Amino acid sequence: MSPSIVTRNLGLAHGNGLRAVHGLDLQLEPGERVAVIGPSGAGKTSLLRLLGTALRPTTGRLEVLGANPWQLAAGDLRRLRSRIGTIHQAPPIPPRLRVVTAILAGRLGRWPAAKGLLSLLYPADIAGARAALARLDLADRLFERCDRLSGGQLQRVGIARVLYQQAELILADEPVSALDPMLADAAIAQIAAEAGQRGATVVASLHAVDLALKWFPRVIGLRGGELAFDLPAAQVDAAMLRDLYASEGNVVPTQANDPTLLQVPAELGAGAPVVRLDSCRGRG
Repeated sequence: MSPSIVTRNLGLAHGNGLRAVHGLDLQLEPGERVAVIGPSGAGKTSLLRLLGTALRPTTGRLEVLGANPWQLAAGDLRRLRSRIGTIHQAPPIPPRLRVVTAILAGRLGRWPAAKGLLSLLYPADIAGARAALARLDLADRLFERCDRLSGGQLQRVGIARVLYQQAELILADEPVSALDPMLADAAIAQIAAEAGQRGATVVASLHAVDLALKWFPRVIGLRGGELAFDLPAAQVDAAMLRDLYASEGNVVPTQANDPTLLQVPAELGAGAPVVRLDSCRGRG
C-alpha cells in the first residue's frame, strides 16, 4: 500500500520572501495519527494547506494519496481533493445553511452534480447526517440554521462533516480551539476512532500539547517552518517541548493552561479510550 503522504525538501515561500515551510522530509502511512505542534508562526497551518492541496509548494516534492497533485488534470485533482477531509478552526459554512445540509456537503465531491444540487433542497441522507452529528452530541441541532450555533458547536459540525465524508486523509487545523477541555478531548477521540475504524490517516495541528501527546502516537514539532523533531509521542520529553516553545517563554500550551496534563498514557500505542460527548456538556 502506498504512503498517504510523502514530502521531500518541501518548501513554501510567500511573495514577500518569507519562508513559511522549509526543507521538510516526511512520510505518513495509511492509518497513522500524527500531531503537529509548535509556537505561533511555526508553519503548522501552512503545512496542512500544502498537504490538502490548497497551496502549491514553491520547492520540493509532494505526493498525496499516491499522486503528485500538481501533475494531475483538473478532473483528477478534484477527485483527489474529494478523498481529503479538512477540519478548519473556523469552518467555512454559510451562516444561513441548515446543519443537515452542511453535513451532507462532505460528500458533494463524490456525488453526481444533480444529486448534490437536489440535496440542497431535499437532504439526500438525513439518517447519515444525524448519525454523524450524534457522535459529537449534536443530533438535536440537525435542522438548525448554522448562524444560530455557538463557535464550539460550529467546530463540532465541521468535525461531523468530515466524519460523514469518510475521507481517506483527514487534515485538522486547530479543530477544537473553541471547546472546553472535556469536549475537546471527546471530539479528538471521535477523530481518532474514525482513523482506527477505517484506516484513515490523520494529521492534526494542535495548540494544546497534552491533546497531541494523548491521542497521537507520532508528534511532529515545527519551529520557524522547519522540522524540530519527528518522534513517537512517548519519546517527546519536557526539555524538547521547552526548547520548541522557547520563543514563547518556554511555556508549553495545554488545555486550561494546566501543566499536569502533559503526560503520555501508557495505552497510547493502541489508542486511548473513546470519551462519550454526552457526558461532557459545557463550552461549545
